[in-house]
Amino acid sequence: MITEKIKIEPEVLEAVVVRFVGDSGDGMQLTGTQFTDTSAMFGNDVATFPNYPSEIRAPQGSLYGVSGFQVHIGSVEVSTPGDNVDLLVAMNPAGLKANLHALKPKQTIIVDTDAFTSKNLEKAAYATNPLHDGSLDNYKVIEVPMTSLTKEAVKDIPGLDNSAITRSKNMFSLGMIYWMYNRSTEHTIDFINKKFKSKPQLIEANTKVLNAGFYYAETLELIPNSYTISPAKMREGTYRIIMGNTATAWGLLAAAEKAGLELFLGSYPITPATDILHELVKHKHFGVKAFQAEDEIAGITSAIGASFAGDLAVTTTSGPGLALKGEAIGLAVMTELPLVIINVQRGGPSTGLPTKTEQSDLMQAMYGRNGESPAIVLAASTPANCFNYAYEAARLALEHMTPVILLTDGYIANGSAPWKIKSVSEMPEIKNRKITDSTEKNAPFNRDPETLARNWAVPGTPGLEHRIGGLEKDSITGNVSHVPENHQTMTYIRAEKVRRVQENIPELKTEFAQSGDLLVVGWGGTYGSLYSAVKHLNKEGYDGIGLAHFNYINPLPKNTAEIFSKFKTIVVCELNGGQFASILRMNFGQFEYTQFNKIQGLPFANDELTQEFKKLI
Repeated sequence: MITEKIKIEPEVLEAVVVRFVGDSGDGMQLTGTQFTDTSAMFGNDVATFPNYPSEIRAPQGSLYGVSGFQVHIGSVEVSTPGDNVDLLVAMNPAGLKANLHALKPKQTIIVDTDAFTSKNLEKAAYATNPLHDGSLDNYKVIEVPMTSLTKEAVKDIPGLDNSAITRSKNMFSLGMIYWMYNRSTEHTIDFINKKFKSKPQLIEANTKVLNAGFYYAETLELIPNSYTISPAKMREGTYRIIMGNTATAWGLLAAAEKAGLELFLGSYPITPATDILHELVKHKHFGVKAFQAEDEIAGITSAIGASFAGDLAVTTTSGPGLALKGEAIGLAVMTELPLVIINVQRGGPSTGLPTKTEQSDLMQAMYGRNGESPAIVLAASTPANCFNYAYEAARLALEHMTPVILLTDGYIANGSAPWKIKSVSEMPEIKNRKITDSTEKNAPFNRDPETLARNWAVPGTPGLEHRIGGLEKDSITGNVSHVPENHQTMTYIRAEKVRRVQENIPELKTEFAQSGDLLVVGWGGTYGSLYSAVKHLNKEGYDGIGLAHFNYINPLPKNTAEIFSKFKTIVVCELNGGQFASILRMNFGQFEYTQFNKIQGLPFANDELTQEFKKLI
C-alpha cells in the first residue's frame, strides 16, 4: 500500500508583526534586518523598529540589556512597525519578560530553552521558570533547545570556537521563521557568503545553522503549516528597503548633484546620527568630503568654512551636539551662508536615552541661540522621506542663503521602509545664489528682491572681495557696523528672509476628513502612528477625523489657520511635553489646542491613540 503525503497549503495572512529579542550579542538586529530584507524582496510592504540598550555591552541576561528588533510585514499598506506582536522570538528569559506584554493572547512564543538556566532566570527577576509555572498558558509556546541544536549542526566543522558557534544561533531562529512564513533562505545565504567571504568556516557554520532551523520548524507539530503574506500593491517603480539615516545621506548627495556643488560634511560621531557620516564616507567618488572633527564645535565651524568656500555644507548631530553647535549656527545666520544642520533627536536631557526616540529638541532648534537668530526648521516624517527633506533642506539653504535645521529622530533614523528609487533628473530644481560676475549689481551683499537672499561670492573671485564674520554688517557693503539703526534693519532682514520662505514651500494638506469634529495634528516622525490611528477610526465609521501633519515648522505653511478653522477640536500629539503645541499657540492663539504627549523613548501605539481620539469626539 502506497500512502501519499498530503501537502497542506500555507495559510494566507494579511499582515504579521514579529519581534526578535535577546542579549546585545545575540544578533537580533541582524536577524530582524535579514527577515525584513527577504520579505521586502518578496514584495511585502514593511516597517521596522530596532530597539537596543544604551550601553555597548550591557550585562548579559539583564532586563535593561535586552536588544530587540520588530518588523511589520503586510500585503496591505504598512505605516508603523505595529503595536501588538503576533510572534515573539525570545533568546533568553530577560527578553521574554521585557517583551511579553506586547504579545497578543493566544499568539506564539519561540524560546531558546537552553538559556532558561537558574542564573539567567534570577537575572531576569523570575522567581519561577515561566516555561513550567503556567504563566504562559495563554500563549502557544514553542520550546526549542536552540543552542544545543546549533552546536549539533556545526559539530563537524573544524576550528570553530565556542563563541563563534553560540553567536550563530540567531541563524537557527531565523531559519525557523523563514519556514513559518514561507520565505526563501536564498537572500540570507547570499548575505552570509558576502559577509564572511574570507572566512569559509563561518560561511559553512551559519549556512548549516540557518538550514537546520528551517527544517527543524518543518518537523514541529506545534506548527502544522506555514503562513504566507502576499506581495503588497505598490506604485510602479523600483524599490529598495532604506533606513532613515541612509535616506538622509542620499538626499544630500542628490542635492549636491542637482546644484552642481561638492558636498562637505563636518561632523562628530553621536548616537543616533553617526550612520549619516558612515554612509557619506562611502561616496567619495561623488565628490563628498567627509571630515570627522574632534568635537561638535569643530564639526559645524568646518562646515561653515566649507560653505564660505562654495560647497554644499552639512553638519550632523543629536540633541547634546545641537546645544554645542548653537553659537556657530548664530555665526551662519550672521554671515548669511547656506548650511544644513541635521539633528537626529533622542531622549534627553544630557546623555538621557541615547538609543531611544523623542521629539524634545524642537524648541532648541527654533530658539536655542543668542540674539535674534532665526533659522528655517524642517522635520522628516518617515524613513523614506528623510531623502526628500534632506534634499529640501539643502534646496532652501542654497536658495535663501541661511542655515536650515532638519529634525529627524531615532525612530525613523534607525527604522526602515520601502523607498521608490528616484533619479536626480526628476528632483526639483535648485537655484543657488553663487556669483562670479563682479559688476556692482552682483556685489556680495546685494539681495534678491523676492527672497532677500544675498549673493554668494566665493573667496578669491576677482572683484568680489568682501568682509565676513560674526560682527554686525552694514546692510549695503557688508562691512562691520555698530550703527544702532543698521542693526535693527539687519535684524528685520534676517527674520523676513525666513518668513518669506512661506512662498517657497507647499501649503498644508489634510488627510482623511477635510473638516469635522477632530483634527489630529502632528509633526516629524510621529506620522506613521497618527496616520494608522486616524485611518483605523475612519474605517470604524468616525468620518469626521482629519490628520494635519507638519514637515515645515519655521516658517509654518501659510494656510495653517485656514485648515485649523474647519475643525471643532484640535489635538496636538507629540513625543515631548507639548513644544509644538506651544509654537502653535504663539502663532495661532485664536484656536484652542488639546495635547496628547508621550515621553517614554517609544513611539505612539495605535491603541493609545485611538482610545484618546474617541474620548475627544
